[in-house]
Amino acid sequence: MLSFASLTLRLGSTGCRGGRRNLATIVSGNKTSQLVRERLKEDLDQMRGQFPGFRPGLVVLQVGDRDDSNLYISMKLKAAAEIGINASHVRLPKTATEDEVLRRIVEVNENLEVHGLIVQLPLDSINPMDTEKVTNAVAPEKDVDGLTSINAGKLSRGDLGDCFIPCTPKGCMKLISQTGTSVAGKNAVVIGRSKIVGAPMHDLLLWSHATVTTCHSKTTDLAAQVGRADILVVGAGKAEMVKGEWLKEGAVVIDCGINHIPDDSKANGMRVVGDVHYPSAKEKAGFITPVPGGVGPMTVAMLMENTVQSAKSFLKTYQPGKWNISYAKLKPQKPQPSDAAIAHSFTPKTIGRLAREVGLFSEEVEPYGTTRAKVRLEALNRLKTQPNGKYLVVTGITPTSLGEGTTTTTLGLAQALGAHLHVNSFACVRQPSRGSNFGVKVGAVGGGYCQVIPMEEVSLHLTSDTQAVMAASSLVVDTINARVLCESTQSDKALFDWLVPLSDGHRKFSLSQLNRLKRLGIEKPETLKPEEIYRFIRLDIDPETKTLSGYVASEMMAVLALSTSLGDMTRRLARMVVAYSRKGRPVTTEDLGISGVLATLMRDAVKPSLMQTMEGTPVFVHTCPLSDIAQGNSSILADQIALKLVGPEGFVVTEAEGGAELGMEKFFDIKCRSSGLHPDVVVMVASVPALKMHGGGPAVTAGSAMPKEYSAENLTLLENGCNHLKRQLENARAFGLPVVVAINTFSTDTDAELGLVCEQAKLAGALEAVPCSHWAEGGAGAVALGQAVQRAAETPHQMNFLYDLEGLGNLPICMAKTHLSLSHDPERKGVPTGFTLPIRDIHANLGAGFLYPLVGTTSVPPQSPAFSCFHDNDFSTESK
Repeated sequence: MLSFASLTLRLGSTGCRGGRRNLATIVSGNKTSQLVRERLKEDLDQMRGQFPGFRPGLVVLQVGDRDDSNLYISMKLKAAAEIGINASHVRLPKTATEDEVLRRIVEVNENLEVHGLIVQLPLDSINPMDTEKVTNAVAPEKDVDGLTSINAGKLSRGDLGDCFIPCTPKGCMKLISQTGTSVAGKNAVVIGRSKIVGAPMHDLLLWSHATVTTCHSKTTDLAAQVGRADILVVGAGKAEMVKGEWLKEGAVVIDCGINHIPDDSKANGMRVVGDVHYPSAKEKAGFITPVPGGVGPMTVAMLMENTVQSAKSFLKTYQPGKWNISYAKLKPQKPQPSDAAIAHSFTPKTIGRLAREVGLFSEEVEPYGTTRAKVRLEALNRLKTQPNGKYLVVTGITPTSLGEGTTTTTLGLAQALGAHLHVNSFACVRQPSRGSNFGVKVGAVGGGYCQVIPMEEVSLHLTSDTQAVMAASSLVVDTINARVLCESTQSDKALFDWLVPLSDGHRKFSLSQLNRLKRLGIEKPETLKPEEIYRFIRLDIDPETKTLSGYVASEMMAVLALSTSLGDMTRRLARMVVAYSRKGRPVTTEDLGISGVLATLMRDAVKPSLMQTMEGTPVFVHTCPLSDIAQGNSSILADQIALKLVGPEGFVVTEAEGGAELGMEKFFDIKCRSSGLHPDVVVMVASVPALKMHGGGPAVTAGSAMPKEYSAENLTLLENGCNHLKRQLENARAFGLPVVVAINTFSTDTDAELGLVCEQAKLAGALEAVPCSHWAEGGAGAVALGQAVQRAAETPHQMNFLYDLEGLGNLPICMAKTHLSLSHDPERKGVPTGFTLPIRDIHANLGAGFLYPLVGTTSVPPQSPAFSCFHDNDFSTESK
């Protein structure tokens, strides 16, 4: 290290009648700042040793193009590059508005690769700017200029270790320390009270135990005040205002001023001076800073020091690839309350906080209240270079009225991985179907201590995706009816004028109309012949073939779930066949001229909805295609965004509705074909009571008491039911992935029964079988399952499809069959044999992109329940 002697320069001596005295010692900011920079380089080398490739990030935000600001910015960028800080300059034009500046600040605040943000002042805009508002928009932890009210407030009350100190005052204190002068007990005078220099300088000296006086333009006895100062800091902005004769003999003088005065000897006719008259001051001061070369270089050095300090603070809590997320601590009650009571006992985090915790930017989140939000697809584009996380699909045995708990297990596993095993985890589930069952579908959002909350919000309108689909489907039906009526009552000319009206003697065809003309082989729309006009305007829809609204809505929901972008959704909607002509030609929504309108209605529905579990684990709740006549999975976009957010070491747990032979098969052969994503592990959910039913136990009506055959130990019945588990494991293992069986335990299960299921599952090829109690304990009850899944994800595996795409349009198959049996008969449990699968018809969902054979008596759309759920619901003005 350099010695103190190298930091100061004795000006020499002068003669006087009383003898000779030494002139003031120069306190060199250039040399002191260089020492600071060398130390910061060493600090950064140590950081990179612990975190290879890490570099502190600094952003300088400028509005306008002032020459002086450009000079200061270039100095900062040069210093940052010398030290090893990754600095960037963001310049907004003079036309920038305050809102634009604030939005850009928010972007930088949320960027984890940036640790310091400087707003270059003044803000050179033609529009009104509230400088205080703009500077306070900077996150306090990135405010390396120390100008926000929060940092200023902490400084004023003496919390020096918990704030950023403004760079110029901080540099002044460093220079004072280099003189060897102890501040404690000294009389200090500060001239100037600006927020950048004067006010924080006063606070720093005060908390260093000096007696401090602040002088300003209204001070009447300025010379007298200066004459009492052991330490004088001047930041008034007036050239050479402080005279040497004002100074106390031997005082420490820190000159913060930068002023330009005329000087014919200079090439540009100007000379830089400080606020202190240097020639006379050096005769009386003990120490003095020069201008230039004094405080200026130290200001830049302290900016670098603050940036490195910010990066160090960031690294204290930073774990590469790990979210900085908080989880709620569950306290399960015995006896266990109802699902509603449990859900109402938790207060969820605000959705903005959750979004920040998982790495989403504010501009990527559209809040719907305080606990749910849409996530914009721009997030996926921003994260496109981020490696995907591990991908888990949760399926189950064939559902029974006793409940297997695939959704509950999906949420419990995500809670276990995140809150208890400390890896990034995201759950992706379907939105509850809304209709005559009032949208409150038991188990659709989990149960017990594994629920999505608030339960009313997720169960009812959520973010109105279903309403958008219903509105779009109604538009299709209404348009068909209107088109049939118009074609039956209008002449060709009148119909043509209605579809493509004249405007200033010209007809303008819409994009969908141009696409229809192209499909018809008509290349010159401006010179249509009468025969071509007829072919264009006459769809000749057969009223008997028009699609019902419920069926249209089902395909639209399937389209929504399988879309990979807004453009993909638009193209899929345009391909939807919604009727046939009398000659049997398909009629699409694009033929009707409404595909663009449908996309407009559903433009927000394509964005996944973000919510959370009871433990604070993030959940995407998005789309609700049915599992019998559609693919029965949540959306591709939800999975894609979640996989990017969790990072390569994280896990996304998505659910395949229905049994493995139905929802899981469609997940692989339909959803994975569309998404290009390949899962790592299959989790197969089973329960002892459900397996007993598949083993020949009596039928049970949903909601009724459990018969003794299921609550008492019965190993024979259970072993018979394990044959069904074996068949479903065969179905799952056919895709080439490791399978882990999750046994969703009931209080009536015995150790012998659980042991039998584990044994049978492993004999059938399951990698592991794990009893889970997440319904009663939350994520803690699924920790063993989470660990098993982590092990399974590390085993070598290669996913494969069951069949190649051959046939009409090379489309995959979506079997429209009951979800209550491996066969077409919902009453046949276990492993039915000796039956012929009756296919009564085959339809093509060209928009969704699959063929669906209708099996047995499967209804399209599904029938409504006999006793709808709304009978058990009411509204209370005193409810939460």
